[in-house]
Amino acid sequence: MEMIDLRSDTVTRPDSGMRKAMAEADVGDDVFGEDPTVNALEAETAHLFGKEAALFVASGTMANQVSLRAHTQPGDEVVAHPNAHIVRAESGAGAALSGVQFRMVGNPGGGMDVDALEAVLQSGDDHHFAPTRLICMENTHNFAGGRVLPMEMMEAISNLAKGAKIATHLDGARVMNACVKQDIQPAKVAALFDSITLCFSKGLGAPVGSIVAGERDFIRQCRRYRKMFGGGMRQAGILAAAARFALKHNVSRLAEDHANAQRLAQALAEHPYLRLPYGMPDTNLVFFQCVHPEITMDDLLAALKAKGVLLTNMGAGLARAVTHLDISPEGVEQSLKAVNEALPA
Repeated sequence: MEMIDLRSDTVTRPDSGMRKAMAEADVGDDVFGEDPTVNALEAETAHLFGKEAALFVASGTMANQVSLRAHTQPGDEVVAHPNAHIVRAESGAGAALSGVQFRMVGNPGGGMDVDALEAVLQSGDDHHFAPTRLICMENTHNFAGGRVLPMEMMEAISNLAKGAKIATHLDGARVMNACVKQDIQPAKVAALFDSITLCFSKGLGAPVGSIVAGERDFIRQCRRYRKMFGGGMRQAGILAAAARFALKHNVSRLAEDHANAQRLAQALAEHPYLRLPYGMPDTNLVFFQCVHPEITMDDLLAALKAKGVLLTNMGAGLARAVTHLDISPEGVEQSLKAVNEALPA
């Protein structure tokens, strides 16, 4: 039985075209700056985001963490959403690797209220308080249901940060989903931030890798911290080729993932024993709860696994389904059939 894997868009598998690009990639030693395919990817993504330079790294977490280290000094304060990936799902790396503390500001939609943000900023003039050096945002916001952050809010926060001389960073692991949803160019989003990341191994379908883009001196620092954190890669052009293929072929098709998520969410919302706590999805992430009096979410997910459908248990009675390029409309319908069999109305 072939499983329908809705656990994450990280489970995507390279197709034949991507594998061919990987097999034929020109390679060199990237630590020496001599891998032509990595260099091409970095130049292309820097241009995509309207930045001076970019750096290819192993993962979205590494992209965030080298950025965090390059923007701050130990003892600085970083403002982020309480459910931001950089706070919640990176194993305490901000404290362990950069020595920073986080100040939490956020609303249920994954964004920040500008007035609330302004109220917590510290200039560093008073030695009792850690100076605010960085504001981090996430778009799309995973733990807010894959929400796309409004441009107006991001613009207001960007202006506030510039006025206070505080750097800004966007965790853009799924920012291409946001750009496709809003029909805007990536450079328009990136212009609001000093640094931005993008993950190639989620909806874009590459097996490994992320990028961080920003000013040239900033990226030079990130390159040092990539090495410090053990992320120096050698003949990485094999991986960079997959990322280049993904950018060329797999961006516009993200709209298909969004449509599949809408279909899935709509049917789940109509089920009497299921609830969507975040409402209908903006992009490709669907969160739902089971409210059956006798069937727990653990029971439901086990039953679905037995029927060939995999989902992620987020805890506290919440599950996540993620559509991606390996999930067809037929796969969505099969998944819904399995749900109705495992949880009769």
